[in-house]
Amino acid sequence: MLFFIFISFYFTPILAIIFCLNLVAILKKIKSEQPTAKNTFWLTTSFVLMAWSIAFSSYGGL
Repeated sequence: MLFFIFISFYFTPILAIIFCLNLVAILKKIKSEQPTAKNTFWLTTSFVLMAWSIAFSSYGGL
């Protein structure tokens, strides 16, 4: 649980930037019909870490 609290305070802005950059990259690749598997993995990973860290922070009363 401390791991997610640490992520929520220090890494959520970084994860949000990663999320946005991968979202834009996926949209560009879809337009030109290129494979998007690597970007989709990083997009999903950054979103899950952000969501879990926010959920655990609110659960812990922070």
